[in-house]
Amino acid sequence: MINAANTEDKAAKIPSIRPPGFQEDLSLTFSKRYDEAIGKINASLDKVDWEKAGRIGTFAGILLVLSLALVLVNSVLATIHLIPVVPGLLELLGLVVTGQWCYRNLYTKDKRQALGEKFHNLRKEYLG
Repeated sequence: MINAANTEDKAAKIPSIRPPGFQEDLSLTFSKRYDEAIGKINASLDKVDWEKAGRIGTFAGILLVLSLALVLVNSVLATIHLIPVVPGLLELLGLVVTGQWCYRNLYTKDKRQALGEKFHNLRKEYLG
């Protein structure tokens, strides 16, 4: 038979793993560690050149948008490629449109310079 008094004596002899007030100490330790971590993050963020990071972010955003657009266009073209006559007609249409664009924008030296200036202004406007 197990004696209740005997069980209580054994429980009293086993030392407690957690000291009294353990939860309070844990919360204080966490808040100290949190404050230290936030302080380190703020210190490292203060060292960043945000103008340069802004340009890099803009460039990365443009690349991301272009890659997503390419994925969408690729999926649409893959679907269109399954239709029998349409791919050949679209290829012919692309050649005609490219030829017209080149004729309008690249035929004379003045038009080529104007196109170069337009690209330069766009690059300056978006990339700084």
